[in-house]
Amino acid sequence: MQVAAARFLGCLEAVHGGPLPTDAPIALAVSGGPDSMAMLALAHAAYGGQVAVATVDHRLRPEGADEAAMVARYCAALGVAHTILVPETPIAGASIQARARAARYRLLGEWARGSAALLTAHHADDQAETLLMRAARGSGISGLAGIRARRDLGGVALLRPLLTWRRAELRVVAENAGAPFVDDPSNRDDAHDRTRFRRLLEANPWLDPCAIAASAGHLAETETVMNDFTDSYWRDRAQESEGVITLNVADLPRELRRRLVRRAIRAQDPSVSDAANIEALLDSLEAGGGATQAGVMAAARGAVWTFRPAPPRRAH
Repeated sequence: MQVAAARFLGCLEAVHGGPLPTDAPIALAVSGGPDSMAMLALAHAAYGGQVAVATVDHRLRPEGADEAAMVARYCAALGVAHTILVPETPIAGASIQARARAARYRLLGEWARGSAALLTAHHADDQAETLLMRAARGSGISGLAGIRARRDLGGVALLRPLLTWRRAELRVVAENAGAPFVDDPSNRDDAHDRTRFRRLLEANPWLDPCAIAASAGHLAETETVMNDFTDSYWRDRAQESEGVITLNVADLPRELRRRLVRRAIRAQDPSVSDAANIEALLDSLEAGGGATQAGVMAAARGAVWTFRPAPPRRAH
């Protein structure tokens, strides 16, 4: 465990950009699966009582409460603080996994406020599956960059220190630490895209998840550079007056136009994803026309494009 804990500490400090503060708790999101239980064992070996743990019970499976209680018992044995988080309202409707994910991160972000960082147990296999899924959907750089090693979550540093670790080795860590864990049956349900890509990787050993994850990391670096370019062009070429955004896109390549248009739409509606598919809108604008997307009306007059809130629809 000492060797694994030292490796974990090195990975965490590399992602964070140096040692974590010692005067605030290190928050861990632990579901009860082998990956997150391994992370808990590693973090406890490295930081001891500075660790605090939360488990989100989405109330979507009857087993969820038992799994949260299992994590609580293990935390009590380690002398680690543990909290069970539950959504205020039931998660329901279409795209239930996406809704559950949004609820989970909202709860975790609120709980972890004031901590040194919030850690999740995403690993190299998760990263490889994500990149392949998004490649199959025709994603651009932002999507192919996959799971970010670090991002901001409402003022909390969200860190993924295990992106160079394999699923199998994390399971061994959990077993060697004597940590209990459960395998979520949904991870073997072929109704989910991720499960099908997981089986693809398992059936083809020549597809190296660590190499694929490394590619995602390189793309994430490229994404950071492109975001810096976008920031610069936004400052130089975007103007806002009375709720209308004007962009001058003259002589810009399509990728920069794509990013600026997404930013213009997000300025009107922050809930729009920064990887939203806007190809049809771009085609229309580049042809001198216009269209409405996400409640934003866009129109082109040569190289000058404008974006304004679309008028409310009339009731019939």
